Amino acid sequence: MNQWFPFSDVMPFGVFVFLIVLLSVWTLFWKGLALWKAARLSHKYWFIALLVINTVGILEILYYFFFSKQGEKRDEHPE
Repeated sequence: MNQWFPFSDVMPFGVFVFLIVLLSVWTLFWKGLALWKAARLSHKYWFIALLVINTVGILEILYYFFFSKQGEKRDEHPE
């Protein structure tokens, strides 16, 4: 058993690195999208929460598709 890479019995090191890179790209994409939308809608508390809390994209996806829609309806000003 390799002391440096404890998962060597389960998967090769290259597969592990690939999964970490893939997960990082996934998280970065959704975090950027959600932060952009929170900034555009002036949702300061959501922006801070999305920036600080790392949920591998889950919170970001929920904000982008559900919570930001509620904020858009409230932010509209009838003319």
